[in-house]
Amino acid sequence: MRVFAALIGIVMAFSGGMARADGEKAGDFDYYVMALSWSSNWCALQGDARGEDQCLPGKGLTFTLHGLWPQYESGWPSYCRTTAQDPSRGQSAEMADIMGGAGLAWYQWKKHGRCAGLSATDYFATARKAFNSVQEPDVFAKINKTLEVPAAVIEEAFLAANPALEKDMITVTCRAGMIQEVRLCLTKDLEPRRCGTDTIRDCTLKDAVLSSVR
Repeated sequence: MRVFAALIGIVMAFSGGMARADGEKAGDFDYYVMALSWSSNWCALQGDARGEDQCLPGKGLTFTLHGLWPQYESGWPSYCRTTAQDPSRGQSAEMADIMGGAGLAWYQWKKHGRCAGLSATDYFATARKAFNSVQEPDVFAKINKTLEVPAAVIEEAFLAANPALEKDMITVTCRAGMIQEVRLCLTKDLEPRRCGTDTIRDCTLKDAVLSSVR
């Protein structure tokens, strides 16, 4: 019994940073996390193998919108129950200019958008507004060769370009030695705010790969 109790304690201690059970109530969340993916690195890790259009040469994509995720102060909802109608193919396709593809837009709606308590139209409009509210540093569009940089430099560039942001409102993640995403925490009104403790997981690599713009 003591072993079982200890196991329960461990599960409870770590469960705050995980998605809760399926079927949460739509609209019940505390803030948004907006995730921006470095397109060339995403292509190297996943997109090329799938033959994704956004990975073709000449696209010129830098940071694309991975998603706008409803978040709890600890943990996050997913696959929420909602009466909102799913987006049409056309609505999903209209998000490809900032998300790279219609398939991602649909998946993000299914997993995260349904939890926002909005219609698909309003969720996509909110995601676009959030994306447009952040100034991407101009330097990223000029990267024409693969670099190895401290992940902290990426964060500092965004902070310099967006004076309303503070260090506890943004985090940079890495995957397989590459810069993966810039994640920004926003209120429901899309104002910058402090991230929850389970969201602040800065990559500490000093030689993270930043692939050239394609």
